[in-house]
Amino acid sequence: MTGGTGLLYDPLFEEHDLPGHPERAARLQRIVAELVNAGVWQRLRPVTPQPVGLPLLERVHDPDYIERVRETSARGGGYLDADTYLVSRSFDAAMLAAGGTAELTRNVLNGSLRNGIALVRPPGHHAERRRGMGFCLFNNIAVAAWAALDECGLQRVLIFDWDVHHGNGTQEIFYGSPKVLFISTHQYPHYPGTGDWREAGAGAGSGYTVNLPVPTGTGDAGFSRLFGEVVTPLADRFQPELILVSAGYDGHWRDPLAGLHLSLAGYWQLAAGTVSLAERLCGGRLVIILEGGYDLSVLAHGVADACRALLGDAEPGEDPIGVSTWPEPSLERLMAGIRTKHRL
Repeated sequence: MTGGTGLLYDPLFEEHDLPGHPERAARLQRIVAELVNAGVWQRLRPVTPQPVGLPLLERVHDPDYIERVRETSARGGGYLDADTYLVSRSFDAAMLAAGGTAELTRNVLNGSLRNGIALVRPPGHHAERRRGMGFCLFNNIAVAAWAALDECGLQRVLIFDWDVHHGNGTQEIFYGSPKVLFISTHQYPHYPGTGDWREAGAGAGSGYTVNLPVPTGTGDAGFSRLFGEVVTPLADRFQPELILVSAGYDGHWRDPLAGLHLSLAGYWQLAAGTVSLAERLCGGRLVIILEGGYDLSVLAHGVADACRALLGDAEPGEDPIGVSTWPEPSLERLMAGIRTKHRL
């Protein structure tokens, strides 16, 4: 593929760290080790990140909230809520994560890269305009989307969030916009409690938020059906000029913080399917942004497979973990509601 696949990473992302916390530096360290050992790292094109500029960040977050994050970090750290910590380098890492994700997106849009992956921390999709939560400080994917819309002149951006938790922050930020089609698959009911299928946008953005809240135990078969019967036809209707993915790997059956039953094979199908969607609809323009995932082996292998899909490989890497043997629940009631709500 012309342009190659970009890699956004910086060691500063590992300095946002609280030992013992699920969202810790070891997550990124394990990913990097797996990519190097598997020979994937060497095939990616590095992108040098720069901190996000305040005008762009303020398109996403309230200035008072940004200042609160800066001040808390400058004091040595603290908590935004019971789950969301800061240390002395957290503000700098968050600024670099948001700016780097935007820069990677610019490189894809200007043709320097075919597609890319942003291995960033802290994560972002729970961060709302006026508050951080759920381990997230600044909403990296929303910053990238605004960069595409404001700076690059795009009119249609698709955000696909396959983290196990609902991307409430991303939803809030774009809830009234017809320029962003936000599609989220997530375990429901589960943290943060939002993401009912009836939440579908407001005003000019009505119909441009699509929530796919699946019950505990949903795995590869259920996600394959959602991708084929909901994500794909909605993307075809929307005709995006760019696809952004909030990629969490906490929907795997072995993840300690949730209860879905995806396997690495299921994640490969999501990644490869999204790459194919981007190739067909928007010239391959796709950026995958890291969110959650707390079983380190699952996380590392899942990210490596996402890179392989971006690189155009036909097959995933080895799965050392295997699939869930539990039966999956029915999605019939959800599918009926979605078909009616979104005219499928």
